[in-house]
Amino acid sequence: MSDNTTLRVALAQIAPVWLDREATTRKIVAAIDDAASQGAKLVVFGEALLPGYPFWIEHTDGARFEDDLQKSLYAHYCAQAVSVPRGDLDPIREAARRQGLWVALGTIERADDRGGHSLYCSLMLIDDAGALRNVHRKLMPTYEERLVWSPGDGAGLRTFPIGPFTIGALNCWENWMPLPRAALSAQGEDLHLMVWPGSRRNTEDITRFVAREGRSYVVSVGAPMRREDIPDSHPHADLLRERLPAVCADGGSAVAGPDGQWLLPPQEGEGVFCVDLDHARVYRERQNFDPVGHYARPDVLRLYLDRTRQGVLRIDD
Repeated sequence: MSDNTTLRVALAQIAPVWLDREATTRKIVAAIDDAASQGAKLVVFGEALLPGYPFWIEHTDGARFEDDLQKSLYAHYCAQAVSVPRGDLDPIREAARRQGLWVALGTIERADDRGGHSLYCSLMLIDDAGALRNVHRKLMPTYEERLVWSPGDGAGLRTFPIGPFTIGALNCWENWMPLPRAALSAQGEDLHLMVWPGSRRNTEDITRFVAREGRSYVVSVGAPMRREDIPDSHPHADLLRERLPAVCADGGSAVAGPDGQWLLPPQEGEGVFCVDLDHARVYRERQNFDPVGHYARPDVLRLYLDRTRQGVLRIDD
């Protein structure tokens, strides 16, 4: 094994300038610079951070059909969502290149390959050369999220080498789904990234459990979201400040080692928290249990993964 067995990871627990793509992008770039100044080679942000999680649904009668308010809120969400072909990620990609680190970022993607009018909860992975390496669209939006997000596909269920580690990543409640976790583990994952909209209640149990199950490091990152994070520029700012609670999400970012013990317990507030991970600990814990290696039974149980990007049109010219 190489002597270089460690990786410094930054957990960027920052709040969005809610539903303001350009202002939130500036905060993300500043956090990348902060992470780099602390020596990190990978920085992870929360789910849907750019431009923000749809907290309004729960508090504004989001399931009301043919409602002008809900249509207006969705239209604003679309306008602020991320279009990759338009170059919305370019400032973040340039920051990753300039600082020489990888970025895992939760976004709301306006998917041009699906017409450009539906939204996907997409986890973007950018490498240290600034290249967009992966777009993982959340397989199944959770509960009220289904009112604004579309179901994704398996195209992004991939792993990538970073230093001594092989990383994989899932959005929020995808992490409760055993089969996507198994698909990443079977591709050599030993550093698992979980991104959340925020809150300790999401991260404090599953982070340690998945680390112990996979004998892998698990990095969970969420974003705080408070009433003051609603900018004046939002067309319904006053209504949303009236309806939304003072704190929608408190953060909860955390890191567990491959033995399931905390390296960084759940955090609150904003900050960029760095943790050093030693790959040798993965080997130690897999001595007695390797979920896709010596403790697996592929003669009895195997998993099929379809990684094609799903679409409604194929053109043969």
